[in-house]
Amino acid sequence: MSLLLEGASKLQAIRWVRPRLDILDQLLLPHASTYIDIRTSADGHRAIATMQTRGAPAIAIVAALSLAAELLGSYEKVSAMGAEAAAALIEQRLDYLGTSRPTAVNLFDAITKLKAVVGRALASGHSVVDAYVDAAEAMLAADVADNQNIGRFGAEFIERHGGPLKVLTHCNTGALATAGHGTALGIIRSLHGSGELEHVFFTETRPYNQGARLTSYELLVEGIPATMVCDSAVSALLRSDPSIRAIVVGADRVARNGDTANKIGTYQLAIAAKFHGRDFIVAAPTTSIDLEMESGKGIVIEERGMDEVLVTEGFAADSVVDGQLERAAVRVAPVGVRAWNPSFDVTPAGLITAVVTEKGVFVKSEGAEEFNLLESLHK
Repeated sequence: MSLLLEGASKLQAIRWVRPRLDILDQLLLPHASTYIDIRTSADGHRAIATMQTRGAPAIAIVAALSLAAELLGSYEKVSAMGAEAAAALIEQRLDYLGTSRPTAVNLFDAITKLKAVVGRALASGHSVVDAYVDAAEAMLAADVADNQNIGRFGAEFIERHGGPLKVLTHCNTGALATAGHGTALGIIRSLHGSGELEHVFFTETRPYNQGARLTSYELLVEGIPATMVCDSAVSALLRSDPSIRAIVVGADRVARNGDTANKIGTYQLAIAAKFHGRDFIVAAPTTSIDLEMESGKGIVIEERGMDEVLVTEGFAADSVVDGQLERAAVRVAPVGVRAWNPSFDVTPAGLITAVVTEKGVFVKSEGAEEFNLLESLHK
């Protein structure tokens, strides 16, 4: 079976043609596009742990498919073990993959679902392996389909302003972070495909520079007209260019009332959008909506190491030109300086215009400061 995600995007960070899995090495982006052959769960574990692949949805898909590649590579051997032994082997491998990124919620959700599939297919060793591989492939296809729906719904919502349109996005939420197409960047990709997008601006997204390194790469590959701006330049940009109609971002978690945790810097962009009268749109699959969490007050914010702020890493400029890539780390601040480095912030629902999911666009009731996502999801 081939699932190259045709039509999702020109960029394929995950390539699956049964029984082969290849992933784009994101440690070398944006200066080299090199694919890694993933043949076993150990290969998948290594790629996830070293961040050769990243983004919660992509991590789950790579983990699932790496084991699928391993099982198909030894199909008769594993099948001959019998149903119970084959299922035990798969569960052991899944538990091992779970240690690659212990905080990746999507990964553990996928593991739980795959174990359940295996547990229902105990007729024979062949049936266990076949059921697992089919389920892993279905996860890949479902993620792309959900993202394409997010892109379509979000594009239609923004297009109500009339085109051609300019938008701005933050961090990386495209094909590199998902199985394909993307969430917030998927909306932008859909706008471009419909001919309604004039230009996209994207932030560098300090301190890890996901915008400068990854979103820039995706937009170049897609041929989407784009300009990068410093995180601190967004307010000035919105004032100078009233044709920028929306800021579109992804989400790591959305509370029941619509409060949204996303990459650090999102909150201040929402404030700027509100002041300048622009739409602020959150794009996320419904699996990112935590209905058990009443508001963003309960979201724990991860704090990362100071060196991500104090030290910058990249490739030497001359090495990029001659093709001999040399990674270098450069200390920006003097030794002894301390830094605060939260990875995420929480944007209050009152600053958010709409939450776009694969099930549709959710907006607040007239005059309300919060969403009722529980009711919206069950309509």
